[in-house]
Amino acid sequence: MEMPFFIIAVIVGLFALGFLFLFFRFFGLWFRSLLSGAYVGLGKLIGMWLRHVNAGIIVDSRIMLTKAGIEVNSDMLETHFLAQGDVVKVSRALVAANKANIPLPFQRAAAIDLAGRDVLEAVRTSVNPKVIDCPDTTKGKNTIDAVAKDGIQLQVKARVTVRANLERLVGGATEETIIARVGEGIVTTIGSSESYKTVLENPDTISKRVLEKGLDAGTAFEILSIDIADIDVGENVGAKLQADQAEADKRRFQAEAEKRRAAAQAREQEMIALVQENRAKVVLAEAEIPLAISEAFRKGNLGVMDYYRLKNIQADTDMRSSIGSGPGSGAPAGN
Repeated sequence: MEMPFFIIAVIVGLFALGFLFLFFRFFGLWFRSLLSGAYVGLGKLIGMWLRHVNAGIIVDSRIMLTKAGIEVNSDMLETHFLAQGDVVKVSRALVAANKANIPLPFQRAAAIDLAGRDVLEAVRTSVNPKVIDCPDTTKGKNTIDAVAKDGIQLQVKARVTVRANLERLVGGATEETIIARVGEGIVTTIGSSESYKTVLENPDTISKRVLEKGLDAGTAFEILSIDIADIDVGENVGAKLQADQAEADKRRFQAEAEKRRAAAQAREQEMIALVQENRAKVVLAEAEIPLAISEAFRKGNLGVMDYYRLKNIQADTDMRSSIGSGPGSGAPAGN
């Protein structure tokens, strides 16, 4: 009987030691929550420890919210912690929104945090609007370049004042979308202007037309104002394009002229070859004349006197040709 009693005593002692260990481990947190009016039961603290939840963060966050007059259950804070959320940042954001009279429930703040957005920074932006440079100089571009109808390029720098819209922060577009839309609006406004002088005289027309487009739709921000910080006159793009077009036309005409010249040279060579071919035919035809005369002699169709008469005519013709092509005649010399 002594052995079972000893085992039971050991087991009870171990349980007592374990209870004392847990009690003293979480007594400070439990007592602090009790005194702060943000009570968290000792059993919940032990459960957090078993679920690998940082009980100190949960208790401190609940105390901060309670002191600010915001009632949030510790289970909701624990759930957000288990979802890999930043409980402290969410709690600070709730307190900041409450002090600024901005409606922000815990569910929305937790959703914003889990979406990867800085919920505390969003609340601060709602209270204190921020200024965005357009274009973003960190992207390597310092101005927005646009061309008016008269062909003159304008280089514009703008500053966009925005305020975070907490209701559209989850799923809303980021600052990059705001910058892109504002840049597009500036380019469209300048491009529809008849002259660059009109834009320089009234730069506020750019802001008015861009704001009328409702560029903050579907974004996480509300555009408060668009201010044109600087406008510089750039290149005469219209004249440059006309010069480039003229150069291209000149090259095209030169290519067509070269094509026609090559065709004319080819035709000339063809005609020279044709002349040589006809001359060859004449030579061949003349070579057949003696043969024809011999054939006429053999057949008796041509007499000796007829032959001499033909020779006299040829000699007379050659003499006349020689006299006609002599110096001072004005006619070209014969072959």
